[in-house]
Amino acid sequence: MRRNLARWALAGGAAMLLAGCSALGGPDESQTGDGEGTIELAEFPDRPYWGDTHLHTNNSIDAFGFGVRLGPEDALKFASGEEVTSTTGVKAKLSRPLDFLVIADHSDGLGSTRRLYEAPRVAILAMNDETVLRWYDMMHESPEQSQRAIAELINAAANGTIPEALLNSQEEQDKATSEIWTTHLDTLDRYNKPGKFTALAGFEYTLMPDGNNLHRVVMFRDGSAKTKQVVPYPGLDSDVTGLWSYMEGYAKKTGGQVLAIPHNSNVSNGLMFQLTLADGSPMTADYAKRRAMHEPVVEATQIKGDSETHPFLSPNDEFAGFGIKGWELGNLPLTRKTTPDMFAGNYVREALKRGISLEQKLGVNPYAFGLIGSTDSHTALATGDEDNFFGKHTGNEPAIKDRALHSQNLGTTSGRFGWHYLAGGYAAAWARGNTRAEIFDAFKRREVYATTGPRMVLRVFGGFDFSAADWDGDWVRKGYTSGVPMGGELSDGGKAPSFLISALKDPDGANLDRVQVVKGWVDAAGNMHEQVYDVVWSDMDKRVKSGGKVPAVGDTVDRKTAKYTNTIGTAELRAAWTDPDYRAGQRAFYYVRVLEIPTPRWTLFDMVRFGIKLPKDALDDAVAQERAYSSPIWLKPTAS
Repeated sequence: MRRNLARWALAGGAAMLLAGCSALGGPDESQTGDGEGTIELAEFPDRPYWGDTHLHTNNSIDAFGFGVRLGPEDALKFASGEEVTSTTGVKAKLSRPLDFLVIADHSDGLGSTRRLYEAPRVAILAMNDETVLRWYDMMHESPEQSQRAIAELINAAANGTIPEALLNSQEEQDKATSEIWTTHLDTLDRYNKPGKFTALAGFEYTLMPDGNNLHRVVMFRDGSAKTKQVVPYPGLDSDVTGLWSYMEGYAKKTGGQVLAIPHNSNVSNGLMFQLTLADGSPMTADYAKRRAMHEPVVEATQIKGDSETHPFLSPNDEFAGFGIKGWELGNLPLTRKTTPDMFAGNYVREALKRGISLEQKLGVNPYAFGLIGSTDSHTALATGDEDNFFGKHTGNEPAIKDRALHSQNLGTTSGRFGWHYLAGGYAAAWARGNTRAEIFDAFKRREVYATTGPRMVLRVFGGFDFSAADWDGDWVRKGYTSGVPMGGELSDGGKAPSFLISALKDPDGANLDRVQVVKGWVDAAGNMHEQVYDVVWSDMDKRVKSGGKVPAVGDTVDRKTAKYTNTIGTAELRAAWTDPDYRAGQRAFYYVRVLEIPTPRWTLFDMVRFGIKLPKDALDDAVAQERAYSSPIWLKPTAS
């Protein structure tokens, strides 16, 4: 299906740079990146910069076909704080601008449905094809009819019945893709404001065998002088190694840098984090090395569900399973059901455990990634805010007042519904300044974290001699000079690792409930384990552990008004924590999970605002504890 779709869709492929590839890398032209000039940078990363690395505009074949009419320039205006009008006519503005944005339109069929829509009707008539003309008219009639037209088109591609009138030569395909990409890169350069707002080049590689999601967001460090030398790479491979070769070719040709971010692993049916290669053969050290090199970060949470962990995999974790409803049923289009034996390859925590297990055998960890969140919105509006949620696509924007009740599974009447969508998430990058180079380098070294939408400030350092006394001095300097930040690695020296953990509430959001450390490790026999530790929580003098559990923080949400109060929880939590179960020689990882107090989801805001009635399942899920996930710190045995 995807090959047929790409054939008609004017997707480029001539400049794939697959031969004579070198390792990813390239010289750093300046502290601020290609063509950005010089700005003053802090000595250490000074704050988390907030962004979305996964946004779609009208250049995406599906986003345009399903109704969005906003382009990259609208997306950049909105992300940087300007008010825009959504496709459905609703005024949209962020209460707080983002710091950076990656517009990740699908490389397959880049801009193709938009080009069909924008063609003069006389040109469509000249094609002398009734089906193409009908699709064209449906796309102009209404967003609803446009969605039906694109659904028909996708079915035709799957059945190999795309009208000949839509099939173009490879030369025409390459030319169209190159023109859109060049225009897009020029737009990014215009909106990129070093020190104020960062516009990064990227695209989405849409590998989806049998409907199982293996997508990656591809993110460039460089400006257009380098990125114009290539075109986006389509997801037509049998596995991801073709993308890596493209990335290696880019680095060799331009001296620039690029990375890939796997996303939506929760609908991969176990394929995203396999223990084997795609063909079922044993994983090799070379494959593991390439994956670790090219994919330093993973998208752990987004609109289409949360991929941290699942209760089946983490039965002793009372907070497992956030954002899984509807998404655990099957793959992306629900053409294949998900069975419990697939969960391990779907979720990030299990992947982290698999990674250290594979490292024990191969000497390389293929899943040594940091964690981020992003939206995957197809509206051109990058917002992860519950009270400002503009939906997954235009059929899910707030102009559709009962959007929470609509089926969201490509036209079927069962399975997934609007209320299953999450409003998040965001990516936070600890950087020394807001530039392409600094943001990219934070991703590369994994000093990033994920949130489901709120902008809480989370900082973690790991070492071997941290204590509560460090809070009295310059603890940030101590963290960097005596340890490693999130995303770093520690060599086991026979002493239990210790951690400095600081969490501050979103200044415009809810108080914090607790801070937890999630540890995963492999024992001497090669068995994988996990443990969740409650490290510090609000009202510790009153909320005393019972049976090893911290009592619930409470719930102040008024279901009738969609309001809550910060009369429970606390604004700040910090701790110096040492692993109480350390064993010398253990391969382990540690990441921090921060939980807010319960707050309303977008579905409850809609219920109150529009007077709709939610079904019981949706109403039960209309209040949630938003959260943040830090990138891990790894503990590795000292080489013998």
